[in-house]
Amino acid sequence: MLSAFRIVIIAASALVTCAAQGADIKGAGSFRAKPLYVVLAAAYAKSHPLTMAYQPSSSADGVNQIKASAVDFGASDIPLTADERKAAHLLCVPTAISGVVPVVNIAGVRNGQLKLSGDVLADIFARKIVKWNDPRVTALNAGVKLPDQAITVIARTESSGITYNFTDYLSKVSKTWSAGSGRNLVIKWAEGIVPVKGHAAMVSAFRSTPGAISFTDFHNVKEDNLTYAALKNRDGKYVEPDASSFSSAVRNSAWNKTAAYEDSLVDQAGAASWPITAGTFIMMPQKARNPEQAIVTLKFFAWAFTAGETALAKSDFVKLPDNVQGRVFGELAAVTDNAGVPLHWSLADVL
Repeated sequence: MLSAFRIVIIAASALVTCAAQGADIKGAGSFRAKPLYVVLAAAYAKSHPLTMAYQPSSSADGVNQIKASAVDFGASDIPLTADERKAAHLLCVPTAISGVVPVVNIAGVRNGQLKLSGDVLADIFARKIVKWNDPRVTALNAGVKLPDQAITVIARTESSGITYNFTDYLSKVSKTWSAGSGRNLVIKWAEGIVPVKGHAAMVSAFRSTPGAISFTDFHNVKEDNLTYAALKNRDGKYVEPDASSFSSAVRNSAWNKTAAYEDSLVDQAGAASWPITAGTFIMMPQKARNPEQAIVTLKFFAWAFTAGETALAKSDFVKLPDNVQGRVFGELAAVTDNAGVPLHWSLADVL
């Protein structure tokens, strides 16, 4: 009999467990993807005997752990390149879509009321704009009373896929940012920025600092009730982060046109597109080291793509377009044993 889904905290690490008599799956990596796999595992465990343990750490750790065969799947917010996949003999496929969101702590300013363009946002994080009533900010916000208040920029210092996607966006919209800080998992932030390590520390510093600005994942914005800014997108429209604006970005991307999910979803065309849309990915060996274990993992993700849409929405992530899912299914079905023989499993086994 399947017992209730539970979340177990071990030391400083979150361990998600669906208690059941049956198979175990271990995953590790992206902190941002934690709520996605928590919700999907809970839904799956209602009808399938499964114990899933997911260790939220970082995208880089997810890559390292799957390469070391320490987990059944690694999770990352950054896709491996074709060369990286080939060298490590790994498949890397997206599981869902969400977005990175700038958040602000300005008295009297509500969700989406503050408008920012990409170049202004880049110059705020570069400490070139240091007050909320700077003319470049007020010019974007007619009718919004912005205070004569210092902008306190709070940014994470640890390796983070959220940081990578945020700085990927800044690099695309600001030549100065691209030539300076650039895009990376870890950034050397400008002097005067308040450095924090981890999401909890960011939220604590953000809430206690009037005039603060930071960035985080959409799920965390909703979960922690943070106030977000609207962003000017590539089509010149101000948009807010939600499932429809993330979906618009995907529809206008190479993911939808050619199913090329290696390409960034940042700064996509489309009047409704959120400018910092990003996917999250899983990695598995192309040749299973443990075929039985690989089949259990493959079945879970195949179910998640096919029947997990309702659970997906509860995690504030968005499902993949059908043609991208088709490519993903093809890659999952192509996993073999060490001898190159296809694994024997079927989607019908879990539906």
